[in-house]
Amino acid sequence: MFMINAKIGRQIMLALGLVALGGTAVAAPAIGQAAPAFSLKDLNGKTVQLSDYQGKTVVLEWHNPGCPFVQKHYDSANMPNLQRKVANDVVWLAVNSTHVGHTDHRDAKGYASYMKEKGADRIPYLLDPDGKTGRAYSATTTPHMYIIDRSGQLVYAGAIDSIRSANPADVSKATNYVALALDDLKAGKPVSQASTTPYGCSVKYK
Repeated sequence: MFMINAKIGRQIMLALGLVALGGTAVAAPAIGQAAPAFSLKDLNGKTVQLSDYQGKTVVLEWHNPGCPFVQKHYDSANMPNLQRKVANDVVWLAVNSTHVGHTDHRDAKGYASYMKEKGADRIPYLLDPDGKTGRAYSATTTPHMYIIDRSGQLVYAGAIDSIRSANPADVSKATNYVALALDDLKAGKPVSQASTTPYGCSVKYK
């Protein structure tokens, strides 16, 4: 008998296309296949479904304002600037799977205040407190990014960029994988790098 440390175990699971969510190993959604459907409430209590955006390119961003890695991309305005840049071509949705009992959890007013402060209140902010949607996508970190093309297929999953740090100064030096993938789609080309390893804080599932 031998024991595998947590880091090595996680690397093995990722290599097999599996991630541990809430103690359960689930298959990650595959690039090139249909993105998992969902129905979530926004900060105003309105129901938002993925099917509402049929025929459009959709970006999903797993979000938690209590996470330093999320703060990196909002304090530097990296994420809000990209959201604005692609607004004419893309539907961008922030998804928060933090469970209600966690210290990072805020009420709808708190999340709305954060997004407004960072100049990002133009995008729908969706609440997933039971983690059902996060688990369907195998979202493991904040941020964890996904791109769904106009046909409803998942075409990118992974990190926002190439520098795994919480330092806002690193943003300008990094390769932005999401921006590159969206450029590929806009040009009518396949996404050149469809999968990367996400980095950030763990999603605060119950």
